[in-house]
Amino acid sequence: MRLSRYFLPVLKENPAEAQIVSHRLMLRAGMIKQQAAGIYSWLPLGFRVLKRIEQIVHEEQVRAGHIPLLMPTLQPADLWRESGRYEDYGQEMLRIQDRQGREMLYGPTNEEMITDIFRSHVSSYKDLPLTLYHIQWKFRDEMRPRFGVMRGREFLMKDGYNFDLTREDALHAYNRHLVSYLRTYERMGLQAIPMRADSGPIGGEDTHEFLVLAETGESEVFYDSAVTDIRLGVREIDYDDKAQCQAVMEEFTSLYARTDETHDAAQFDQIPEERRRSARGIEVGQIFYFGTKYSEAMGATVVTPDGTRVPVEMGSHGIGVSRLLGAIIEASHDDKGIIWPEGVTPFPCGIVNLKQGDAGTDAACNAIYKALAKAGLEPLYDDRDERAGAKFATMDLIGLPWRITVGPRGLASGVVELTSRRTGISEEMTAEAAVARITDIYAGL
Repeated sequence: MRLSRYFLPVLKENPAEAQIVSHRLMLRAGMIKQQAAGIYSWLPLGFRVLKRIEQIVHEEQVRAGHIPLLMPTLQPADLWRESGRYEDYGQEMLRIQDRQGREMLYGPTNEEMITDIFRSHVSSYKDLPLTLYHIQWKFRDEMRPRFGVMRGREFLMKDGYNFDLTREDALHAYNRHLVSYLRTYERMGLQAIPMRADSGPIGGEDTHEFLVLAETGESEVFYDSAVTDIRLGVREIDYDDKAQCQAVMEEFTSLYARTDETHDAAQFDQIPEERRRSARGIEVGQIFYFGTKYSEAMGATVVTPDGTRVPVEMGSHGIGVSRLLGAIIEASHDDKGIIWPEGVTPFPCGIVNLKQGDAGTDAACNAIYKALAKAGLEPLYDDRDERAGAKFATMDLIGLPWRITVGPRGLASGVVELTSRRTGISEEMTAEAAVARITDIYAGL
């Protein structure tokens, strides 16, 4: 993409309404525009990152054996009355009527609708286990929407739902989701710690939230510092292997890590003092096992091998897709701007032409651009007639992980400059070597 042809409305000044770093940088980098309180338009740069995050979520869900579908944003109120949640959910639910006077709602979550789909089409244990998920826009009418996409009213979420014959099978689905979420977050360059949490309006006794540690987090958290040393890494996981998934669950949850709602001071005090930590955390996902809470209320049953009919065991599992952008920025930025991890960056690298209009630098930049594009990597080429300082400032603000700088002086020596946004370290090398380095980096993702 050539920057002269792109829509990137960057701001030079910090917006007065932005209270936290991610909100400020997303506005300054031209990623979003507020349309109403807690409701945003996603501009091209922000939309590219959103789609990259969404793709990683899809890939890891499919890897875990989960099946995508898409449910509507508007739901009939009668489904929620069946489960008993329509009146209980509170004012966060946006309730509306269509022209026929039918009561509807803008879905904040989809337990009722997915249970209705299941009961309409599945009646035998032979169709289990089954996990369905979708990535869809939700709406919760927050009383005080703030912090940009971190606590908006409209947000993009992946929510998945497992259906199993037995509690043992449902708990395996719970563990399977925990493993898939750990891999998802690590691919995005994040460490999201699973912490024992409160189930809230979803219900159920077993639930973990995944939290990214950050000063601007909305939750107070308490944890054993040793938990921050654990990584899933590149290990291969067989999602059908109950023992293997259970082992990962135990590895990541045996150490103390809880949100303030479930904090147990007595247990916390048993941790060696030098490892006790309290901090703030940003919730980026949550998994629930709630058994037959919805299936009993809504008649979602299956016939067992002995011919009896029982309510299906269920759980739900969410990832805040749009919220993740804010969390990544909160965890990865400096005073110059965003620092995107390679897994979610809107463009793999930027190309800066130090002397636009010079035949030699123009030709070199075009050659690098074409070589990266041929390798399947679309760079962002700053071909504007701007001074070098302005170009560097824009690249630092939008946070592309790598920058190739091309100028007449370097070309006279046969080199360009490759710069890491994260470390700030620059290396001189041939244009071919720079292209090869960038290609190798992204080939490993």
